[in-house]
Amino acid sequence: MSDPRAAAKRRAALQAVDLVAPGMVLGLGTGSTVRYAIEEIGQRISRGELKDVVGVPTSRATKRLAEEAGIPLARLNDYPEVDLTIDGADEVDPDRNLIKGHGGALLWEKIVASASRRLVIVVDRSKLVSRLGLTKALPVEVVAFGWRVNQLGLRKLGCDPVLRTGPGGSPFSTDEGHYILDCSFEGGIADPVALEREIKRRPGVVETGLFLGFEPQVIVGED
Repeated sequence: MSDPRAAAKRRAALQAVDLVAPGMVLGLGTGSTVRYAIEEIGQRISRGELKDVVGVPTSRATKRLAEEAGIPLARLNDYPEVDLTIDGADEVDPDRNLIKGHGGALLWEKIVASASRRLVIVVDRSKLVSRLGLTKALPVEVVAFGWRVNQLGLRKLGCDPVLRTGPGGSPFSTDEGHYILDCSFEGGIADPVALEREIKRRPGVVETGLFLGFEPQVIVGED
């Protein structure tokens, strides 16, 4: 693999797949690094190395990838207790708190993570930060109705909230039909716990991309 960063992501993903055992219910995250894990899981299933594995996807995009890879899938409502979830992250701080959601799947990702006995995060070294919000904006998922009200309210918390758009400039819509406000904090987020509390007090806020207190195992792929 000629791209060193892609090679690092793949190494992290393959190490995470080594934790998968036959009979597991797997949470399948969303993003470029997890794609490698999904492909590898599918190959091990086809070779007969992994049997009776069921995947719970965290997005429609992941569902399509997993189907192409030949991974049997189920809904979270059918398997509300997940043995192991493999996911990526946009930022990881020294306390293993995360920012996620730049792939647009933060709500489903957080629900699956909360249902998981074990959460494994696969990243390359570029995702490691001393403080959350230093390199990436914080995604905040909001209902479409009155989204500008929340944009104004979030700005009062010290950030620059920008509505995420898709092709053609139309608002990006999550798998649940919500909008995302990407909130940039100059100098990063000083107190993620307090910020999470303040944001989620606002009517119309569905979820934030702050994944706090999950204590995941973080696998860092090296170049």
